Amino acid sequence: MAFKGEDHLDSLPLPVQRMHLIQVDSVQRWMEDLKLMTDCECMCILQSKPISIEKDEQNELILSSQYSTCNNLQLLLKRAWIISTELTRIAQKLEKNRWQRVHSMTVRVNCHVRSMINEYNTFTRSSSEEMHQLEKLLIDKCSEFTAFTERCIQTEDEQMLRSMKSCVNETLTTVAQYFGQLIELVLTHEAQNLLRQIDLSDSVYITESAINNLFSLTQEGAHLCRIIAKEGGVVALFKICRQDCFRCLYPQTLRTLASICCVEEGMHQLEKVDGILCLTDILTDNTHSEATHAEAAAVIAQITSPHLTFTQHLSSFLENMEEIVTALVKLCQEASSGEVFLLASAALANITFFDTMACEMLLQLNAMKILLAACSDKRIVDTPYSRDQVVTIMANMSVLDQCASEIIQGNGIQLLMEMLFEKSSSGNTAEVAACERVQQKSAVTLARLSRDPEVADAAVKLSCIPRLIKLCRSPTERNNSDSVLVACLAALRRLAVMSPDGLEDSDFQQLVKPRLVDSFLLCTNMEESFV
Repeated sequence: MAFKGEDHLDSLPLPVQRMHLIQVDSVQRWMEDLKLMTDCECMCILQSKPISIEKDEQNELILSSQYSTCNNLQLLLKRAWIISTELTRIAQKLEKNRWQRVHSMTVRVNCHVRSMINEYNTFTRSSSEEMHQLEKLLIDKCSEFTAFTERCIQTEDEQMLRSMKSCVNETLTTVAQYFGQLIELVLTHEAQNLLRQIDLSDSVYITESAINNLFSLTQEGAHLCRIIAKEGGVVALFKICRQDCFRCLYPQTLRTLASICCVEEGMHQLEKVDGILCLTDILTDNTHSEATHAEAAAVIAQITSPHLTFTQHLSSFLENMEEIVTALVKLCQEASSGEVFLLASAALANITFFDTMACEMLLQLNAMKILLAACSDKRIVDTPYSRDQVVTIMANMSVLDQCASEIIQGNGIQLLMEMLFEKSSSGNTAEVAACERVQQKSAVTLARLSRDPEVADAAVKLSCIPRLIKLCRSPTERNNSDSVLVACLAALRRLAVMSPDGLEDSDFQQLVKPRLVDSFLLCTNMEESFV
């Protein structure tokens, strides 16, 4: 039961999983959007003219939350999100011929577009001629759209409305197209400005500010990461990582690189600038701080994620794999916090998917002993996410015959038994999913290792069989997870072969003797018993 295709980094908590989605509590969203909405109404009434008569105060009401480039861009992105949402809703209302609603929403979009353009032009240093042309096209098309829908609500002729509907749809499509092009141009312009600062500045302060703003942009999603990568973001950031004068900025630089390398364009750039060699140098340089090593490990974890379909970078990675694995094992051993261990172990877990050579390296480095020892330290391995990485490494290494003795010596069977009881303490969706993966992989590891009679005997003595039966028969124990059920059935069948006396006849008849698919169907349809 392999785990190929599984994305370890996506299963990690923030700040390890460094992608931000605009999904928050609805009341909080309303509170945040309220100012933008009221600004919108003001701007509509005053036709986008400033309220204050004082020149130095003329933008106070519009830009009250703007303290930096980062805040300005956040405001721009929020406004863009509102416009995008409104355009989608207009299309839905138009489909239902709710003309009054279509018109009122069109007026609102018109206001938001004007506000967004005014706000952006207030804080941007320079705009291109192409941008000004797009702004004018969008404003003109929005005005045309508003006038069009106003005519629609003034007519009661159904035939006339039907003929006008296609024109309204066409205008809506054009508005959306111009809006998308403008946002793309604006974001590209801002990325270029930040990268220019990073590339040209000798000031640590200016460079740090630009990198932090760039990182904030990467948190807005994959599309922005693609823009940054296409504009040379990876090249500029690795240039920083090769200059000793910016050593204090390495952690945030590497953190930004990890975010950009979630997209294919970022990976292509990394390959072009020999990024893996640079990461290897950083990881193996003992003069760097633990924070720098940890963030370098995060980049390794990102670029080795099993879910990636683009693997051109792996050839250069394999050339440096031994040095990287050695450095990561050392980082796990010396980790001073749970997050550092999590980043290093996640990178190792992903590397074990490459081939058995990585697993053999880990055996030679006594990695199993180090990882099992870390699991006994609750200060270091303190979450299901960390245990998920450890058990992934154990599962992938368990294909090696020599691995069994290492695991037995390090009380690994006891740890696997404990992992079968993994439960979320918070009920958080991501944590619950991590617990399921821990249960599944611990069962898979037991199944693989139990081909060794010594392991099977140890597992039986630790009462693994009753626990596996419980997980099979009780859906709530496995959080109704089918993958956990299949893994437990496989482990139970392997242990039953090695120790048939450990099962009652009913368990044998239902969980072991039938075909696996029949036992699976029986368990998925089973009413939970509390006896």
